[in-house]
Amino acid sequence: MATDEAVQSTNDDASECKMSAVRLGYWDDRFVHILVRGTERKPPEINRGYFARTEGVGIFVRRFLKMAGEKCQIISFGAGYDTLYWRLKEQHYKFDNFTEIDFPTVTARKCYAIKRSKVLLDGLGASDGEVRLSSTELHGGNYHLVGADLRNLGEVATKLRESEVNYDLPTLFLAECVLVYIEAASIENLLSWLVQQFHTSLFVNYEQVNMCDRFGEIMLENLRARGCPLSGVDSCRSLETQTKRFIDSNWDGARAWTMIDVYSAIDPAERHRIEEIEMLDERELLIQLFQHYCIVIAWKGELFNSITLSDYDE
Repeated sequence: MATDEAVQSTNDDASECKMSAVRLGYWDDRFVHILVRGTERKPPEINRGYFARTEGVGIFVRRFLKMAGEKCQIISFGAGYDTLYWRLKEQHYKFDNFTEIDFPTVTARKCYAIKRSKVLLDGLGASDGEVRLSSTELHGGNYHLVGADLRNLGEVATKLRESEVNYDLPTLFLAECVLVYIEAASIENLLSWLVQQFHTSLFVNYEQVNMCDRFGEIMLENLRARGCPLSGVDSCRSLETQTKRFIDSNWDGARAWTMIDVYSAIDPAERHRIEEIEMLDERELLIQLFQHYCIVIAWKGELFNSITLSDYDE
């Protein structure tokens, strides 16, 4: 496993990149500044890449909510300082349960920020008496923030039970650059356990891909230099290895797309809008970045087996 502290620092980097893009108007998020203090402006290719990441994952989140109906739940692994819960509530989406799991050191900081913010607390839709807080965990309304190590299935199961997760409801699992930091055996155990426990589910995974070429090697070298060797990189060799990870763990099916295809699937008017925000000098770098990240979906049950990238209809 990569050094836990180094992996946790990638959450800070990603959060600051999202903050940079939001400040420039790539997408609306009036909550991120409460959780993230970064003010550094990132390069245009990074801002556009994070827009593609956020919007790409959003395509499948919205599709899931549309197909599952209001009696559903979302479980976000390695959620960090993500604000998806509040953004979905603001857009009037309905769901029974939203649970975020991360290292306790990360959830502790998020808990501290939430309890100090009237906006975030009000967004939970719970009265003061209905919010249960500890130093690392928070339960309020249908939102649950818990600290756990994904390598420890017993701990994960306990935290899901404490979060009132219902194994019989349609469930969306989210992971963004999380699985890649964990050894393959631990991820196989996690994915196999999830598919056994949840009868109808969709997994959306944003992660590296095509890591065997020179550009991928440079990405690996940079992460190793920070103390973050990618323990699960074998699944990131190609789109085929990405989907195979789920199929080998007994999911019913899986599909994957590079971010080249994901970006092309985003509404043309929205793409045009964000491309006008700032000039892009390093277009080739953006293309290379898009070629080395992907979105993978996997499903259990028949409800979500027809989801494809062409379903963008927002």
